[in-house]
Amino acid sequence: MNTFHCACGNRVYFENDRCLACKRGLGFLPDHLCQAALEGPGPVFEAHGPDGLIGHYRKCRNYSQHQVCNWMVPADSDDSFCMACRLNRIIPNLDKPGNREKWLNVEREKRRLIYDLLRLGLPFTAKRDDPRTGLAFAFMEDQEPNQEFVDADWSGGKVFTGHANGLITINILEADDAAREAMRQRMNEASRTLLGHFRHEIGHYYWDRLIQDSEWLEPCRQIFGDDRQNYSAALKRHYREGPPADWQQGFISAYATAHPWEDWAECWGHYLQITDALETAHAMDMGIPQPQDFDHLIETWTHLSITLNLMNRSMGLRDAYPFVLTNPVIDKLRFIHRLIQETASP
Repeated sequence: MNTFHCACGNRVYFENDRCLACKRGLGFLPDHLCQAALEGPGPVFEAHGPDGLIGHYRKCRNYSQHQVCNWMVPADSDDSFCMACRLNRIIPNLDKPGNREKWLNVEREKRRLIYDLLRLGLPFTAKRDDPRTGLAFAFMEDQEPNQEFVDADWSGGKVFTGHANGLITINILEADDAAREAMRQRMNEASRTLLGHFRHEIGHYYWDRLIQDSEWLEPCRQIFGDDRQNYSAALKRHYREGPPADWQQGFISAYATAHPWEDWAECWGHYLQITDALETAHAMDMGIPQPQDFDHLIETWTHLSITLNLMNRSMGLRDAYPFVLTNPVIDKLRFIHRLIQETASP
């Protein structure tokens, strides 16, 4: 994640909605990938950066009404929601105590995901605009029908975090740190984060959009395996038998062994995490250079991840990156890197 500067020159960060130095309100401009100082009484603001006026914008409806977003909408747009919030299909019922806080956490991590996609130039559209290839989110919890969700079609029951045909569903209990940690331990996972869920599930979306029915499919199968094996049966076998004893030799996680689609999504999520963390380290003047190519990226990340792990141990915390990048895993990440480099927009 990059850092930014207010019009006054003070360094500001992705989540900020106010500059602590000059007290101006801030808004993130997704079309410019920057924070901007807001001038004027609204609802239309002048957005200023260190070099002057950038343009005229309105606050996203979820910014002005609910304060769960800090993104802006171009003043001439017909939309009341920003680029990220337009992707929402279902949100929790905000009348229920605790749901607004969970939704705030979910939205914060979703915007980080959308930032990932924008900085890499990855294609996406809102499902409401393109039902076939579009993207949408449903933020839900386990409850009875028609009690908890802003969607009359919800039929209730157990909510599973996952992806289906461009719709990413997140069980908002994942926004509860204690509940998520309990599930991590129950599933014997090295790491489980809300942002990690977003990055994993968007990997499934890009399999459908960039790999399936494309010239990339056969090369992908050569690296990740044959995705035509029965997915449901593969998951049942994984949960019944667990991963192979030597899984760490060729996979980034135990779950990646379940099916080639899950191996792909796990590696995709790690690629987003690695590139975002390296951008953060560079932006924070940690002496981390911008990677010049994929090999340099992996070399730099290996050094940084070891440093992060040792720092966490110094603080009495678990490793920040408890994973091993073996040569087969690096080859999978290399394939994802090449795909993004050749299919992303400039």
